[in-house]
Amino acid sequence: MTETLEPVTLDLNQCDREPIHIPQSIQPHGFMLVLDLETLTLRQGAGPIEELTGRKAWIDRSVGDVLGDVADRRIRSMAAVQEVGYVCRWRAANRLEYDVIVHMAPSAQAGLPSRLMVIEVEQSSQQARLGVDLIASLDAAGAALERAATVQSLCERAAEAFRRLTGFDRIMIYRFQDDEAGQVVAESRAEGTGSFLNHHFPATDIPRQARALYLRNPVRVIPDSRYTPQPLRPVEPGEAPLDMSDAGLRSVSPIHLQYLRNMDVRASASVSIIVDDALWGLVACHNASPKLLPYELRVGSTTLARNLARQLKAKGDAELYRDRTRLRRMEDELLTRLPKDRPLTAALAERATPLMELVGADGLAIVSEGEVRTFGHTPPPEGVESIAKWVADRPGLRPVSSHALSTVLPQAKAWTTHGSGLLAVNLPVEHPLTILWFRAEVRETVRWAGNPATADKTGPHAILTPRASFESWSDEVSGVARRWGPAAIESAGRLRDALADYAAINQLRSLNRSLQTRLSERDLRLEQQQYLIREVNHRVQNSLTLVSSFLGLQAREQAGGAAASALTEARRRVRAVSAVHSLLYRGDQDTAVDMSRYIGELIADLTSSMGADWAAATETDLTPVCIDAGRAVTIGLILTELIINAQKYAYKGKPGPLRIAFEEDGAVFRMTVEDEGAGGHAAGKGFGSMMIQSLVGQLDGTIDYRDRAPGLAVTVKARIDPLA
Repeated sequence: MTETLEPVTLDLNQCDREPIHIPQSIQPHGFMLVLDLETLTLRQGAGPIEELTGRKAWIDRSVGDVLGDVADRRIRSMAAVQEVGYVCRWRAANRLEYDVIVHMAPSAQAGLPSRLMVIEVEQSSQQARLGVDLIASLDAAGAALERAATVQSLCERAAEAFRRLTGFDRIMIYRFQDDEAGQVVAESRAEGTGSFLNHHFPATDIPRQARALYLRNPVRVIPDSRYTPQPLRPVEPGEAPLDMSDAGLRSVSPIHLQYLRNMDVRASASVSIIVDDALWGLVACHNASPKLLPYELRVGSTTLARNLARQLKAKGDAELYRDRTRLRRMEDELLTRLPKDRPLTAALAERATPLMELVGADGLAIVSEGEVRTFGHTPPPEGVESIAKWVADRPGLRPVSSHALSTVLPQAKAWTTHGSGLLAVNLPVEHPLTILWFRAEVRETVRWAGNPATADKTGPHAILTPRASFESWSDEVSGVARRWGPAAIESAGRLRDALADYAAINQLRSLNRSLQTRLSERDLRLEQQQYLIREVNHRVQNSLTLVSSFLGLQAREQAGGAAASALTEARRRVRAVSAVHSLLYRGDQDTAVDMSRYIGELIADLTSSMGADWAAATETDLTPVCIDAGRAVTIGLILTELIINAQKYAYKGKPGPLRIAFEEDGAVFRMTVEDEGAGGHAAGKGFGSMMIQSLVGQLDGTIDYRDRAPGLAVTVKARIDPLA
């Protein structure tokens, strides 16, 4: 039969509420003892204790009184260190062999050590396989699993290996899907046994608390689904129930027992397949007649299941690695070939086909600021725009993906033909942009093991009963597309980041081009200004030179006397200003002047005009200090006046030793002019002295005259940089 079901979401059902970890009863293929760790005496038990131990009184007795000295010594040593696991083999009063296993009962108060140890005594195989035989069998099975080329062949080989190991009639490798439903992906069965291969089972078949116990206990065994539960005894009034989460003998939910009977399954075992701490699936074992799975085979099954889980992870990781490598190559090629001189939306549109191939999409849409561009098979433009708005409103930057879009976005039901699957990313760029990949609807007929909607419950307080029939039942699934693989989703995320960088780089290129244009215009204006400045500087320098020449001519025409001397001094002052301007005009300086160079050239110019003897008698000690050009002119004028004073007053116009020093002292400079002349020519009331005082005041500096006997030392101090 075929029927289309509307999706139904169940948050909680009767099975989910059943406290299966505290049934307060056990299965009868053994018995249970509860040991008080403080008194080391037995306080509770369940099952045929008296029958198998031959002791009618066992409450408040030691383990040795009931199970003998060997078990007692071993259990005492394990209890001392809270050790759990296998204890020993024990022979019961019926002459059959039993396995003794212990575990700690979970404490009622979280974080506190357990005060109870649970001792389980369960029937062994009576013909235990030698350890070397079991190891050899597991080794052969492990080698077969390693040779499997694909996950499917791995599961098929695992089913065969588990059937050889356990001897059950039917072994199914049952894999959980994303919606928590399960599918039988591989099967090994005895001749005449029914098949459930490729059948699906609803999520309600294995409730949530059962899944949690499968993670905690890797093997669960029901030797006979028609057993009579054996209650825990004695139970004091108001006593908290014993947590049997870790008990292998723990009684099973009546709903699950009815479920097995409806399947015509007499014995059942489940082995957990745990990959990366998550329940990947189960190895489901069914038998038509009662069948034990003794302790040594449970250990072997656990070992084989772990081997299977490792192979599943290895093959899954290898497949994911291959997909990632292939997609990274495609990403690199796509990004390399994106046009660099086009807006991002236009560049992506030109590479639409590679974009679809990257994630295996049937259609592509690029949405930016109300503009919709579609390629391949997509919903209509108004549908694309609606989906893009929904994607843009979702928080975070991670890719949005769904293989059944209409289940999370109801209005998408109108576009399931071409838009059942969606993978989308938002680009955090200047102009918001959304890329949407679509996959078309893939109608599929799913075979269920019985109608999953026929769990019977009559009345609001009635007991839920599982479906009575497990005959193949078909369900037509619509509105679903091929699932997006993890590698494709990761690739979309990487592409989003790369395109965001691409957009940012393009924006920088645009800004750089604009800036380059502005810089070119500025450079042109600067070049024009520099040309004008050079022209002005040239004319100023010519004017200063002309003034200096005129003063020199006037001085020579006076043929000595006070007028000639005044003209010569004026000429020297003009040359002091001209020297600074010359340094700046030549382009060697900016707005600051190297005082060692400036003073050196100024002294050379002054002494050359005073005669060769003066040049030979002058010594300098100049430290390179950069000073603003305006202050440098003032310092040059002061130095010129001091040299003129030394010439006039120290040596009466004749050549004599002259030492000039300029040095830096922290934030100030110190300029010293020393002679060995007559001395006594300190600051006077003449024009030169008044000019010196004025110039020093402009610098906010000080001047000090000190007689050296013979000679005079004049020191000028001021800040290198003026105070703000």
